[in-house]
Amino acid sequence: MKDEIAYCGLDCEQCDAYRATIHDDQALREQTAKLWAALNNAPILPEHINCEGCRTNGAKTVFCEHLCAIRKCALGKGVTTCGNCPEWETCPTVGAIVSNNPAALKNLKG
Repeated sequence: MKDEIAYCGLDCEQCDAYRATIHDDQALREQTAKLWAALNNAPILPEHINCEGCRTNGAKTVFCEHLCAIRKCALGKGVTTCGNCPEWETCPTVGAIVSNNPAALKNLKG
């Protein structure tokens, strides 16, 4: 499995924060910060939009590093992704992601 697949199965390469970081795209950072701030009713600024992937060393968004329950759980269990957890198919936390994203489900199934 490629490193850019997040613990939940989402593809980090499809995330605007990842793209803005990898391509050092300030316009995309600004656009993403504005959108995420509106969607989350939170003070998200362009300087918060830096992420090199959920499972890799390097920069992470505040959400991914400190707030993501899926990432915290996977790190605590020491699994590569939720797909390696024996409880993943009945897990309501990752279930919220995979029920709305067939690609994430496919990534977790390998």
